[in-house]
Amino acid sequence: MSENISAADGFTLAKPAADSADRAREALTAVRHEVAKAVVAQDAAVSALVIGLLSRGHVLLEGVPGVAKTLLVRSLAAALSIDTRRVQFTPDLMPGDITGSLVYDAGTSDFAFRQGPVFTNLLLADEINRTPPKTQSALLEAMAERQVSVDGTPHPLPEPFLVAATQNPVEYEGTYPLPEAQLDRFLIKAVLELPSRAAEFEVVRRHAAGFDPSDLAGAGVQVVAGPRDLAAGAAAVRQVQVTPEVTGYIVDIARATRNSPSVSLGVSPRGATALLATSRAWAWLNGRTFVTPDDVQAMARPTLAHRLQLRPEAELEGVGAAAVLESAIGSVPVPR
Repeated sequence: MSENISAADGFTLAKPAADSADRAREALTAVRHEVAKAVVAQDAAVSALVIGLLSRGHVLLEGVPGVAKTLLVRSLAAALSIDTRRVQFTPDLMPGDITGSLVYDAGTSDFAFRQGPVFTNLLLADEINRTPPKTQSALLEAMAERQVSVDGTPHPLPEPFLVAATQNPVEYEGTYPLPEAQLDRFLIKAVLELPSRAAEFEVVRRHAAGFDPSDLAGAGVQVVAGPRDLAAGAAAVRQVQVTPEVTGYIVDIARATRNSPSVSLGVSPRGATALLATSRAWAWLNGRTFVTPDDVQAMARPTLAHRLQLRPEAELEGVGAAAVLESAIGSVPVPR
């Protein structure tokens, strides 16, 4: 996985049969091949989204316009045969436009709840930083509690449920930076880099050959997995073993970020548990039943870097969160 990657109600938590878990792993691995029929050279982001689904987390996709963030989410949903909806976040978007609202029903002379687009399996929150904090926070309950409360009544969201939010890292005019509390809700931050020349050549070649981004079936994207595979995979991930030594390694990395002189806010305990979850999922996807320190290191940057808040003087000196995190990881002894 690139360094830039990140079971409950409706998920069976019983120990899965080995064959069903193996089938789920094969099916979820095949998802990458299907998405690649529409999206070129973004395997790391696909892995991040799959890990998010397996770990019941959410993913922040960061990239400049035109690197196929929307197409990536649509292709993944098509390969998994799950429902997806897209919300374009704008300055005038209201919380009810996302969660839904009470609507008067003249037939019953009463108010009925009309579901918003958040009631889906895979919600694409496009350009989430273009809407004010009040609307951004409307997603907090959905992301944390997997429900929406309207007029004091909770409405559970479907399973699986994942928010894939996108943001542009270079354009700040008319944007509202995500508050730390909301950034901490994202399990993984995946950075979609500009493609290499070879990858960009392949993108243009496909369009020259008639590729239509709106026609995924025409591109050959097929259903190779589904909610049942995600449920079996999530249950298997829960069974991945973590030794006390590796647990201590995760805790020490989180604590090391808080001791950095460049950081005003280090990784929270929630961040440490997030690293545990992503390391388990990454280990399982790679065919292991236990987490290794290499798994922790592979998932540390995508899981933790966006949770660090740097001091203003560090930012002025050009110090980045990734460099601070690498330094923190390097300061922690690796368990044998």
